[in-house]
Amino acid sequence: MNYYEHIQTEDPELYELLEGEEERQRDGLELIPSENYVSRAVREAMSSALTNKYSEGYPGRRYYGGQQFTDQVELIAIDRAKKLFGASHANVQPLGGANANIATYMALMNPGDTVLGMDLSHGGHLTHGHPVTYISKIFNFVRYKMKDIETGEIDYDALRETALKEKPKVILAGFSAYPRELDWQRISDIAKEVDAVSVADVAHISGLIAGGSQKNPFEYGFDVMTTTTHKTLRGPRGGMILVNGKNGRGVNGADDASRAEDIAKKIDKAVFPGLQGGPHMHQIAAKAISFREALHPSFKVYAKHVVENAQAMAEVFQNAGVRLITGGTSNHLILADVFGSLGISGHDAETLLDQAGITLNKNSIAEDVRKPMDPSGIRFGTPAMTTRGFGKAESTQVAGLMIDVLTKRDEATVAKAREAIRTLAQEHSVPDSFL
Repeated sequence: MNYYEHIQTEDPELYELLEGEEERQRDGLELIPSENYVSRAVREAMSSALTNKYSEGYPGRRYYGGQQFTDQVELIAIDRAKKLFGASHANVQPLGGANANIATYMALMNPGDTVLGMDLSHGGHLTHGHPVTYISKIFNFVRYKMKDIETGEIDYDALRETALKEKPKVILAGFSAYPRELDWQRISDIAKEVDAVSVADVAHISGLIAGGSQKNPFEYGFDVMTTTTHKTLRGPRGGMILVNGKNGRGVNGADDASRAEDIAKKIDKAVFPGLQGGPHMHQIAAKAISFREALHPSFKVYAKHVVENAQAMAEVFQNAGVRLITGGTSNHLILADVFGSLGISGHDAETLLDQAGITLNKNSIAEDVRKPMDPSGIRFGTPAMTTRGFGKAESTQVAGLMIDVLTKRDEATVAKAREAIRTLAQEHSVPDSFL
């Protein structure tokens, strides 16, 4: 199928690159846990006439005319997002997960205020206040870590002690490289104890929450959730901010609603005009489509299989003697110490597996002795391969091929794995529709 017939005619140079990427995705396997495939409908929305339209503001309150269709598109996306996560309010305009996090900080704090979040080396994200980010110069970030790297247990006692000492305005729970579930209730209780706003960055697991295979932080009293709309949610690249109308902060529902309404107003103002200009309406339409897909009963089956497939892969690595950070996985991703277990750096492992048609990413592990661009670990996951219809048997097979490549490292083994991966990819093409 040629998605790019006009580009082929008008810009052959770029056409060759786009076709190359189509082929790479078609014939190989995406195991980066933050990547996925979208449906044909989502791709069509991303190239729709909405890409031509400026829509600064919000539905019913725009700064430009001609919004009779864009307003309805955004309202549909908002309504579906609220249903999907049990939210009282949704802002679907953030252009990405980083934008969603930064807008949330701006909404809830003043410069110099304190955020308590997960340390990057223990699974957190750059936008959670790593010193290399600009946002870390505006707000004061303090961090919590795992107590036990082998089990993944968070040091919740230290988290509470830090919260009592630092009095953060925001307690941020969430991660980009943590293979376990957090104790949402414990963190929510600590936030209430110190009168902090509780924010869950669920960018990696929002699809698993929507599909019921991971717990919803809103059910444990969290005030806000930020997320990307790609990754496990299987939508276009973008972001979103959700507000909980039943956070248990007041003595009755009215007090809860009042707190939520105040937070929602601050977040909307922080997104626009505080951080962004006109929203990308073609992206919002694509989000709306993906939310509809995630509301379909089949998505629950998908989310369940994502976790099962990850656990099947983890078992193969553990049986091969590879140390897994947190001792396994409870979600969609696996973090493996390949340097400590197999004597190969994360960078070299990434390169070798890429040659075999398996795309994943090098990743630092907790207390890593190596540098970030050549760390000890690799991070991989199952959202994209599960979209292609892979089950536990295929996931086990892929994990076995990975172990072969990482242990033998010769051209013949890589070539054999590449052929096996190509065959699996051909047998499991990405469906045009998920409904």
